Parts: sequence; C-alpha cells; structure tokens
Amino acid sequence: MSTQADSRARLRQVVEQTFADHRRVLDQAASELPAAVEAAAELLVAAYRRGGKAILFGNGGSMTDALHIEGELVGRFAIDRPGVAAVALAGISSLTATANDYSYADVFARMLEAHHREGDVAVGLSTSGNSENVVRALRKAKALGASSIALTGQGGGVCRELADVCIAVPSTCTPRIQEVHILVGHTLCDLVEQALFAKPA
Repeated sequence: MSTQADSRARLRQVVEQTFADHRRVLDQAASELPAAVEAAAELLVAAYRRGGKAILFGNGGSMTDALHIEGELVGRFAIDRPGVAAVALAGISSLTATANDYSYADVFARMLEAHHREGDVAVGLSTSGNSENVVRALRKAKALGASSIALTGQGGGVCRELADVCIAVPSTCTPRIQEVHILVGHTLCDLVEQALFAKPA
C-alpha cells in the first residue's frame, strides 16, 4: 500500500513541477515576447495583403507545430473567413528525396526555393535556434529576398542573426519552448484573422 502511495506521490510531484515550470516560462514569455509577436504578425499581414503566403518548417515537434499553424491559416482559426495561403515543408517524398540525393541539412532550403514566390514569408522553428537545416533555409530566404520569422528558444541561436523577427522563448527546455511556440502560433493566426477579416464593430 505504501509503495502505491509513494508512486502516486511521485507522479503528482512530476505533474505539479511540470505545470509550475510551464507557468514560470509562460509568465516570462508574456513579459518579453509581445513586441516580437506583434512584429511577426505585421510581416505576415503585409505578406497576405500583397498576395504572399507563409512557408513554415522545422524538425520533429517543430514540424508538427508548423503543420498545426498551416492548418489554422488555410482552414480557419476563430472566425469564418476565406483560407489564407500557407505551406508547411513536410512532404515525405520531397524531404526524403532531397535528403537522399543531397543532404538532410539542405532539405528545407531546397523546398523553400521551390515553393517561394515574391512576397512570401519564411517561418522557421528551431528550439535551439541552431538546427542546420532551418538555418540554411533562413539563409536561402534572405538570398531570395523573402521576409523571415524564427521561433526559437532562449537566445535565438544562429536563427536570430538571420531572421527579420526572432521570437525567442526564454527557456532552454524543449517541451516548455514548444508549448509557448504553439501559443505564439495561435496568437499569430488570431492577429492575421483580425487584421484581414474582422468586421468593424
């Protein structure tokens, strides 16, 4: 009985600590990130007003975040409205073909170049800010003349140097960073909708 109770106590401790860590990072992010989020939203809104799109990319959980944001933009976030153009660089055939024929470090740069049209915004997600394939894609965006946004962890890494706007979550813990990234993604979708489709009161 005591063993079961000890096990439950340990589980509760982990849960409480996880929520406490999340709250701490979220509070700090709420203090530090609004200006960067607003600047990123302005880039996206400007792109949509000139007929551009968002091109999103990242690895692992960051790829699923990119897909999540793509879905909110193409479908809808909070209001009924026309879809806005967005593409997450997540096609398995393109990824594996490029990785096989060239290198995994080049996959997003080559896919970005293929999908890019004038007026687009590149959105790279990397919790470290140093993922080589994200870094190379942001360099490619700069070479193409595309605006860019980076969602990273603390400090921003190399991505900070390359992106027009860097939203650097004040944490080095990957799960906490990704939790804030999806909140930022939702906020960006909301701001885009409000700017493009909200009716005057």
